[in-house]
Amino acid sequence: MTTAHAWAAHAAHKPFAPFTFQRRALEPQDVRIDILYCGICHSDIHFARGEWGDPKYPAVPGHEIVGRVSEVGSAVTQYKVGDLAGVGCMVDSCGKCGSCHEGLEQYCEGGMTGTYMSVEKQTGLPTYGGYSNFIVVRESFVLHVKHKQSDLPAVAPLLCAGITLWSPLRHWKAGPGKKVGIVGIGGLGHMGIKLAHALGAHVVAFTRSPGKVEECKRLGADEVIISDNADEMAKHAGSFDLIINTVSASQDLQTFVVLLKRDATLVLVGAGTEKHIAPDAFALLGARRSVAGSGIGGIAETQEMLDFCAERGITSDIEMIPVQKVDTAYDRIVASDVKYRFVIDMATLPGV
Repeated sequence: MTTAHAWAAHAAHKPFAPFTFQRRALEPQDVRIDILYCGICHSDIHFARGEWGDPKYPAVPGHEIVGRVSEVGSAVTQYKVGDLAGVGCMVDSCGKCGSCHEGLEQYCEGGMTGTYMSVEKQTGLPTYGGYSNFIVVRESFVLHVKHKQSDLPAVAPLLCAGITLWSPLRHWKAGPGKKVGIVGIGGLGHMGIKLAHALGAHVVAFTRSPGKVEECKRLGADEVIISDNADEMAKHAGSFDLIINTVSASQDLQTFVVLLKRDATLVLVGAGTEKHIAPDAFALLGARRSVAGSGIGGIAETQEMLDFCAERGITSDIEMIPVQKVDTAYDRIVASDVKYRFVIDMATLPGV
Protein backbone atom coordinates (compact mmCIF):
# COMPACT_ATOMS: atom_id res chain seq x y z
CA MET A 1 0.00 0.00 0.00
CA THR A 2 1.14 3.55 -0.77
CA THR A 3 -0.01 6.78 0.84
CA ALA A 4 -1.96 9.09 -1.46
CA HIS A 5 -2.79 12.74 -0.85
CA ALA A 6 -6.23 14.04 -1.75
CA TRP A 7 -8.72 16.92 -1.48
CA ALA A 8 -11.82 15.45 0.11
CA ALA A 9 -15.34 16.24 1.24
CA HIS A 10 -15.54 15.38 4.96
CA ALA A 11 -19.27 16.14 5.33
CA ALA A 12 -22.12 17.20 3.08
CA HIS A 13 -21.98 20.91 3.82
CA LYS A 14 -18.43 21.47 5.02
CA PRO A 15 -15.56 22.79 2.90
CA PHE A 16 -13.19 20.37 1.20
CA ALA A 17 -9.98 19.70 3.11
CA PRO A 18 -6.81 17.57 2.80
CA PHE A 19 -7.07 13.81 3.28
CA THR A 20 -4.56 10.97 3.10
CA PHE A 21 -5.41 7.35 2.37
CA GLN A 22 -3.82 4.16 1.08
CA ARG A 23 -3.80 3.14 -2.59
CA ARG A 24 -3.17 -0.55 -3.25
CA ALA A 25 0.31 -1.73 -4.17
CA LEU A 26 0.75 -2.41 -7.88
CA GLU A 27 -0.43 -5.82 -9.00
CA PRO A 28 1.03 -7.33 -12.22
CA GLN A 29 -1.70 -5.84 -14.45
CA ASP A 30 -1.79 -2.40 -12.78
CA VAL A 31 -0.70 1.04 -13.94
CA ARG A 32 0.10 3.90 -11.58
CA ILE A 33 -0.74 7.33 -12.98
CA ASP A 34 0.46 10.55 -11.39
CA ILE A 35 -2.51 12.88 -11.86
CA LEU A 36 -1.85 16.18 -13.60
CA TYR A 37 -5.41 17.44 -14.12
CA CYS A 38 -8.88 16.42 -13.02
CA GLY A 39 -12.13 17.83 -14.35
CA ILE A 40 -15.12 18.61 -12.14
CA CYS A 41 -18.35 16.88 -13.17
CA HIS A 42 -21.78 17.70 -11.75
CA SER A 43 -21.84 14.09 -10.55
CA ASP A 44 -18.97 15.00 -8.23
CA ILE A 45 -21.22 17.55 -6.57
CA HIS A 46 -24.12 15.13 -6.09
CA PHE A 47 -21.67 12.60 -4.62
CA ALA A 48 -19.73 14.96 -2.35
CA ARG A 49 -22.87 16.62 -1.01
CA GLY A 50 -24.61 13.34 -0.22
CA GLU A 51 -27.38 13.87 -2.79
CA TRP A 52 -27.04 10.32 -4.14
CA GLY A 53 -26.93 8.63 -0.76
CA ASP A 54 -24.28 8.40 1.94
CA PRO A 55 -20.84 8.65 0.30
CA LYS A 56 -19.16 7.33 3.46
CA TYR A 57 -17.02 10.38 4.14
CA PRO A 58 -14.27 11.33 3.59
CA ALA A 59 -15.23 11.30 -0.10
CA VAL A 60 -12.76 11.93 -2.92
CA PRO A 61 -14.58 12.70 -6.21
CA GLY A 62 -13.09 13.03 -9.69
CA HIS A 63 -13.45 10.86 -12.80
CA GLU A 64 -12.04 13.09 -15.53
CA ILE A 65 -8.39 12.25 -15.02
CA VAL A 66 -5.34 12.97 -17.14
CA GLY A 67 -1.85 12.17 -15.95
CA ARG A 68 1.46 10.51 -16.63
CA VAL A 69 2.35 6.86 -16.06
CA SER A 70 4.88 6.60 -13.24
CA GLU A 71 4.98 2.84 -12.67
CA VAL A 72 3.68 -0.32 -14.36
CA GLY A 73 3.09 -3.86 -13.17
CA SER A 74 5.07 -6.81 -14.50
CA ALA A 75 2.26 -7.97 -16.82
CA VAL A 76 1.50 -4.55 -18.37
CA THR A 77 2.17 -4.42 -22.13
CA GLN A 78 0.38 -1.32 -23.46
CA TYR A 79 1.89 1.39 -21.24
CA LYS A 80 5.34 2.43 -20.13
CA VAL A 81 6.65 4.96 -17.63
CA GLY A 82 6.32 8.48 -19.03
CA ASP A 83 3.24 7.82 -21.19
CA LEU A 84 0.31 10.21 -21.01
CA ALA A 85 -2.81 8.41 -19.86
CA GLY A 86 -6.40 9.01 -18.83
CA VAL A 87 -8.95 7.43 -16.51
CA GLY A 88 -12.68 8.00 -16.79
CA CYS A 89 -15.68 6.94 -14.77
CA MET A 90 -14.77 3.24 -14.41
CA VAL A 91 -11.79 1.37 -13.02
CA ASP A 92 -13.07 -2.22 -13.25
CA SER A 93 -15.93 -4.54 -14.22
CA CYS A 94 -16.65 -8.26 -14.02
CA GLY A 95 -15.16 -8.95 -17.48
CA LYS A 96 -17.40 -11.99 -17.90
CA CYS A 97 -20.93 -10.82 -18.75
CA GLY A 98 -22.37 -10.09 -22.18
CA SER A 99 -21.95 -6.33 -21.80
CA CYS A 100 -18.29 -6.65 -20.85
CA HIS A 101 -17.64 -9.03 -23.75
CA GLU A 102 -19.18 -6.45 -26.11
CA GLY A 103 -16.97 -3.64 -24.81
CA LEU A 104 -19.82 -2.01 -22.91
CA GLU A 105 -18.34 -2.24 -19.44
CA GLN A 106 -20.47 0.66 -18.23
CA TYR A 107 -23.46 -1.71 -18.38
CA CYS A 108 -21.66 -4.57 -16.62
CA GLU A 109 -24.30 -6.98 -15.33
CA GLY A 110 -22.22 -7.63 -12.24
CA GLY A 111 -21.88 -3.90 -11.65
CA MET A 112 -18.97 -1.85 -12.93
CA THR A 113 -16.56 -0.39 -10.38
CA GLY A 114 -16.74 3.39 -10.40
CA THR A 115 -13.63 5.53 -10.10
CA TYR A 116 -15.27 6.75 -6.92
CA MET A 117 -18.47 5.77 -5.04
CA SER A 118 -17.66 2.05 -5.41
CA VAL A 119 -15.74 -0.73 -3.68
CA GLU A 120 -12.43 -1.93 -5.07
CA LYS A 121 -12.54 -5.62 -6.01
CA GLN A 122 -8.88 -6.16 -5.18
CA THR A 123 -8.99 -4.86 -1.60
CA GLY A 124 -12.62 -4.34 -0.57
CA LEU A 125 -11.80 -0.71 0.18
CA PRO A 126 -13.74 2.31 -1.12
CA THR A 127 -12.61 3.69 -4.45
CA TYR A 128 -11.23 7.21 -4.32
CA GLY A 129 -11.25 9.49 -7.34
CA GLY A 130 -9.05 11.95 -9.13
CA TYR A 131 -8.87 14.83 -6.65
CA SER A 132 -5.66 13.10 -5.57
CA ASN A 133 -2.01 12.95 -6.53
CA PHE A 134 -2.04 9.48 -8.12
CA ILE A 135 -4.26 6.52 -8.93
CA VAL A 136 -3.69 2.81 -9.50
CA VAL A 137 -5.85 1.24 -12.21
CA ARG A 138 -5.94 -2.03 -14.14
CA GLU A 139 -4.31 -1.62 -17.55
CA SER A 140 -7.53 -2.51 -19.36
CA PHE A 141 -9.26 0.53 -17.87
CA VAL A 142 -6.53 3.04 -18.70
CA LEU A 143 -6.80 5.22 -21.83
CA HIS A 144 -4.06 6.48 -24.15
CA VAL A 145 -3.94 10.27 -24.43
CA LYS A 146 -2.51 11.51 -27.74
CA HIS A 147 -3.22 15.23 -27.54
CA LYS A 148 -0.31 17.65 -27.30
CA GLN A 149 0.97 18.60 -23.86
CA SER A 150 -0.56 22.09 -23.90
CA ASP A 151 -4.04 20.62 -24.44
CA LEU A 152 -3.96 18.28 -21.45
CA PRO A 153 -6.05 20.36 -19.01
CA ALA A 154 -8.82 20.65 -21.62
CA VAL A 155 -8.59 16.94 -22.43
CA ALA A 156 -9.57 15.88 -18.90
CA PRO A 157 -13.34 16.56 -19.34
CA LEU A 158 -13.40 14.31 -22.40
CA LEU A 159 -13.12 11.37 -20.00
CA CYS A 160 -16.72 11.96 -18.85
CA ALA A 161 -18.39 14.87 -20.66
CA GLY A 162 -16.88 13.83 -23.99
CA ILE A 163 -17.70 10.14 -23.86
CA THR A 164 -21.17 10.76 -22.40
CA LEU A 165 -22.09 12.51 -25.66
CA TRP A 166 -19.92 10.45 -28.02
CA SER A 167 -21.54 7.15 -27.07
CA PRO A 168 -25.14 8.09 -28.03
CA LEU A 169 -23.97 10.02 -31.09
CA ARG A 170 -22.22 6.90 -32.35
CA HIS A 171 -24.90 4.43 -31.24
CA TRP A 172 -27.68 6.36 -32.97
CA LYS A 173 -25.44 6.98 -36.00
CA ALA A 174 -25.14 10.76 -36.01
CA GLY A 175 -23.38 11.92 -39.16
CA PRO A 176 -23.90 13.47 -42.59
CA GLY A 177 -27.54 13.76 -43.55
CA LYS A 178 -28.75 13.56 -39.93
CA LYS A 179 -30.36 16.40 -37.99
CA VAL A 180 -29.16 16.22 -34.39
CA GLY A 181 -30.40 18.35 -31.49
CA ILE A 182 -28.45 19.08 -28.31
CA VAL A 183 -30.49 20.29 -25.34
CA GLY A 184 -28.63 22.23 -22.67
CA ILE A 185 -25.40 24.06 -23.41
CA GLY A 186 -23.26 23.27 -20.41
CA GLY A 187 -20.36 20.93 -19.69
CA LEU A 188 -22.06 18.05 -21.51
CA GLY A 189 -23.96 20.01 -24.13
CA HIS A 190 -21.06 22.04 -25.44
CA MET A 191 -19.18 18.78 -26.10
CA GLY A 192 -22.28 17.42 -27.84
CA ILE A 193 -22.28 20.34 -30.26
CA LYS A 194 -18.56 19.99 -30.98
CA LEU A 195 -18.68 16.23 -31.52
CA ALA A 196 -21.90 16.14 -33.56
CA HIS A 197 -20.50 18.89 -35.78
CA ALA A 198 -17.21 17.02 -36.22
CA LEU A 199 -19.14 13.87 -37.17
CA GLY A 200 -20.80 15.81 -40.00
CA ALA A 201 -24.34 16.07 -38.65
CA HIS A 202 -26.57 19.14 -39.04
CA VAL A 203 -26.45 20.36 -35.44
CA VAL A 204 -29.22 22.29 -33.71
CA ALA A 205 -28.67 23.66 -30.22
CA PHE A 206 -31.56 24.22 -27.81
CA THR A 207 -31.15 26.96 -25.23
CA ARG A 208 -33.47 29.09 -23.12
CA SER A 209 -31.16 32.07 -23.41
CA PRO A 210 -31.11 34.29 -26.53
CA GLY A 211 -27.72 35.50 -25.36
CA LYS A 212 -26.23 32.08 -26.06
CA VAL A 213 -27.10 31.99 -29.76
CA GLU A 214 -23.75 33.21 -31.07
CA GLU A 215 -21.89 31.10 -28.52
CA CYS A 216 -23.69 27.97 -29.75
CA LYS A 217 -22.74 28.80 -33.32
CA ARG A 218 -19.12 29.30 -32.26
CA LEU A 219 -19.16 25.79 -30.83
CA GLY A 220 -20.41 24.38 -34.12
CA ALA A 221 -24.22 24.62 -34.14
CA ASP A 222 -25.80 25.19 -37.55
CA GLU A 223 -29.02 26.46 -35.97
CA VAL A 224 -30.10 27.55 -32.50
CA ILE A 225 -33.63 27.21 -31.11
CA ILE A 226 -34.88 29.21 -28.13
CA SER A 227 -36.70 26.39 -26.38
CA ASP A 228 -39.07 28.70 -24.47
CA ASN A 229 -40.40 30.07 -27.78
CA ALA A 230 -43.35 27.83 -28.71
CA ASP A 231 -43.61 29.16 -32.26
CA GLU A 232 -39.92 28.60 -32.90
CA MET A 233 -40.14 25.05 -31.53
CA ALA A 234 -43.23 24.27 -33.62
CA LYS A 235 -41.38 25.12 -36.85
CA HIS A 236 -39.16 22.06 -36.25
CA ALA A 237 -41.92 19.54 -35.47
CA GLY A 238 -41.23 16.06 -36.81
CA SER A 239 -37.82 16.97 -38.23
CA PHE A 240 -35.10 15.52 -35.95
CA ASP A 241 -33.33 12.20 -36.35
CA LEU A 242 -31.86 12.40 -32.85
CA ILE A 243 -32.10 14.73 -29.86
CA ILE A 244 -29.73 14.36 -26.91
CA ASN A 245 -30.96 16.00 -23.72
CA THR A 246 -28.17 16.86 -21.27
CA VAL A 247 -30.36 18.69 -18.75
CA SER A 248 -30.78 17.08 -15.33
CA ALA A 249 -33.42 19.49 -14.01
CA SER A 250 -37.07 18.49 -14.41
CA GLN A 251 -38.44 19.02 -17.94
CA ASP A 252 -41.58 18.19 -19.90
CA LEU A 253 -40.17 15.69 -22.40
CA GLN A 254 -43.23 16.05 -24.62
CA THR A 255 -41.83 19.35 -25.95
CA PHE A 256 -38.89 17.50 -27.48
CA VAL A 257 -40.57 14.21 -28.42
CA VAL A 258 -42.90 15.97 -30.87
CA LEU A 259 -39.87 17.35 -32.70
CA LEU A 260 -38.72 13.84 -33.65
CA LYS A 261 -39.24 12.17 -37.01
CA ARG A 262 -40.79 8.73 -37.25
CA ASP A 263 -38.47 6.15 -35.67
CA ALA A 264 -36.28 8.88 -34.15
CA THR A 265 -35.04 8.98 -30.56
CA LEU A 266 -34.79 11.39 -27.65
CA VAL A 267 -31.82 10.32 -25.51
CA LEU A 268 -31.42 11.41 -21.89
CA VAL A 269 -27.87 11.70 -20.55
CA GLY A 270 -28.34 14.14 -17.67
CA ALA A 271 -28.66 12.59 -14.20
CA GLY A 272 -30.03 14.69 -11.39
CA THR A 273 -32.27 14.39 -8.37
CA GLU A 274 -35.48 15.59 -10.08
CA LYS A 275 -37.89 13.63 -12.28
CA HIS A 276 -38.87 14.58 -15.82
CA ILE A 277 -42.49 14.78 -16.96
CA ALA A 278 -43.14 11.77 -19.22
CA PRO A 279 -44.42 12.31 -22.76
CA ASP A 280 -47.94 11.43 -23.83
CA ALA A 281 -48.16 7.85 -25.10
CA PHE A 282 -49.79 9.01 -28.34
CA ALA A 283 -46.78 11.23 -29.11
CA LEU A 284 -44.65 8.07 -29.07
CA LEU A 285 -46.84 5.47 -30.72
CA GLY A 286 -48.12 7.83 -33.41
CA ALA A 287 -44.68 7.94 -35.04
CA ARG A 288 -42.85 5.02 -33.40
CA ARG A 289 -40.66 7.46 -31.51
CA SER A 290 -38.45 6.42 -28.61
CA VAL A 291 -37.18 7.90 -25.38
CA ALA A 292 -33.91 6.28 -24.30
CA GLY A 293 -31.08 6.74 -21.84
CA SER A 294 -27.34 6.45 -22.33
CA GLY A 295 -24.63 6.19 -19.70
CA ILE A 296 -21.01 7.21 -20.35
CA GLY A 297 -19.32 4.71 -22.69
CA GLY A 298 -17.20 1.57 -22.82
CA ILE A 299 -13.42 1.57 -22.77
CA ALA A 300 -13.06 0.87 -26.50
CA GLU A 301 -15.43 3.67 -27.51
CA THR A 302 -13.80 6.03 -25.02
CA GLN A 303 -10.46 5.37 -26.69
CA GLU A 304 -12.11 5.87 -30.08
CA MET A 305 -13.43 9.23 -28.90
CA LEU A 306 -10.07 10.34 -27.52
CA ASP A 307 -8.30 9.40 -30.75
CA PHE A 308 -10.95 11.19 -32.84
CA CYS A 309 -10.58 14.33 -30.74
CA ALA A 310 -6.77 14.21 -30.83
CA GLU A 311 -6.79 13.94 -34.62
CA ARG A 312 -9.08 16.96 -34.94
CA GLY A 313 -7.79 19.06 -32.06
CA ILE A 314 -11.08 18.84 -30.14
CA THR A 315 -11.00 19.63 -26.43
CA SER A 316 -13.37 20.97 -23.81
CA ASP A 317 -13.73 24.68 -23.06
CA ILE A 318 -12.40 24.99 -19.52
CA GLU A 319 -11.51 27.23 -16.61
CA MET A 320 -8.55 25.87 -14.67
CA ILE A 321 -8.46 26.31 -10.88
CA PRO A 322 -6.26 25.39 -7.93
CA VAL A 323 -7.62 22.63 -5.72
CA GLN A 324 -8.33 25.18 -2.98
CA LYS A 325 -11.10 26.67 -5.18
CA VAL A 326 -13.16 23.46 -5.46
CA ASP A 327 -15.92 24.67 -3.11
CA THR A 328 -16.27 27.91 -5.06
CA ALA A 329 -16.34 25.97 -8.31
CA TYR A 330 -19.13 23.73 -6.99
CA ASP A 331 -21.25 26.76 -6.10
CA ARG A 332 -20.62 28.30 -9.51
CA ILE A 333 -21.56 25.08 -11.32
CA VAL A 334 -24.86 24.91 -9.44
CA ALA A 335 -25.43 28.55 -10.46
CA SER A 336 -24.54 27.70 -14.11
CA ASP A 337 -21.62 30.11 -13.90
CA VAL A 338 -18.92 28.29 -15.90
CA LYS A 339 -17.95 27.97 -19.57
CA TYR A 340 -17.98 25.03 -19.64
CA ARG A 341 -15.93 22.82 -17.33
CA PHE A 342 -13.73 23.46 -14.31
CA VAL A 343 -10.45 21.56 -14.28
CA ILE A 344 -8.25 21.25 -11.21
CA ASP A 345 -4.50 21.73 -11.55
CA MET A 346 -3.40 18.89 -9.27
CA ALA A 347 0.05 20.46 -8.84
CA THR A 348 -1.71 22.75 -6.31
CA LEU A 349 -2.63 19.81 -4.04
CA PRO A 350 -1.02 20.22 -0.56
CA GLY A 351 1.49 17.59 0.46
CA VAL A 352 2.54 16.67 -3.05
